[in-house]
Amino acid sequence: MKIAALIVAAGRGTRAGGGLAKQWRPLAGHSSAYFAMRAFSDHPSIDGLVLVLHPDDLASDIWPKNPHAHAVAGGATRSASVRAGLEALDDTIDHVLIHDAARPCVSRAVIDGVIAALHDGPAAAPAVAVVDALWRGADGHVAGAVSRAGLYRAQTPQGFRLADILAAHRAHPDGADDDVELMRRADVPVAITPGSEDNLKITLPADFARAERILKDQHGH
Repeated sequence: MKIAALIVAAGRGTRAGGGLAKQWRPLAGHSSAYFAMRAFSDHPSIDGLVLVLHPDDLASDIWPKNPHAHAVAGGATRSASVRAGLEALDDTIDHVLIHDAARPCVSRAVIDGVIAALHDGPAAAPAVAVVDALWRGADGHVAGAVSRAGLYRAQTPQGFRLADILAAHRAHPDGADDDVELMRRADVPVAITPGSEDNLKITLPADFARAERILKDQHGH
């Protein structure tokens, strides 16, 4: 298999505070996008790396330059950005791992799990089983319980045969919540692989401190 990693960094997420988009805010001496890119550029099974940027960022110095990465401009939605990255991939690539730049702590083990599953099937994505009790709420009160049986919290990288995910994006230009949902619409089975509680997606200000602690444990700095 020839595998490329596609890092989606075109969002403008502001819930994390700090003025800058969360993937560019300082984190452990670098940025979330830097660590997300490094996890794949350092991986021996990854043959290409594409970074999808907001058009306003493409000509700026805000994004981390990586000799292994090819940068392209994204679109108005996440799906449009992913498609732009897919269309930019070298035609020698046959599989792709799509990862959020806001997940800086992805481990080698999580990546390896997705790659291993792609040897046996067309698509795979990491997830963590829901273990907490789930409630439905109404007007600030508990309105009922929801069964957590069979429920998972989705993570990235999500891996696919390139031909399958590109065909799905072309067939559904309006996109979906994530790339796995596009595969489901195309009746392509998606294997669930082991995620990790450490593979957090930075969303809120407190997530930066947690990510920094995890990165220190992973990288020893």
